[in-house]
Amino acid sequence: MTMKILAGVLGALILLIQVPLWLGKGSWLRVWEVERQVDAARDRNGKLEVRNSGLAAEVKDLKTGTDAVEERARYELGLVRKDEVFVQIVDDKPKPKQP
Repeated sequence: MTMKILAGVLGALILLIQVPLWLGKGSWLRVWEVERQVDAARDRNGKLEVRNSGLAAEVKDLKTGTDAVEERARYELGLVRKDEVFVQIVDDKPKPKQP
């Protein structure tokens, strides 16, 4: 009889020890959630690093070379050189609507 009570008390103590492990502040569930958030942040950071390196290259090109400035002037402002002729082709046919 006392052995059964002792086994029950020890079983209850083991369960009480397990509760913080699974449900407490530093639980496995919380660790898994934080790891998921860290992975998502790493993915976002990787994408932002790629974008930033592209922007940095563009800034460097704008500061040092004239090719990027000329390209922007052509496409964004519609500028042409003195020896060039600007030709614009307008398509009168309406484009078919896509479903």
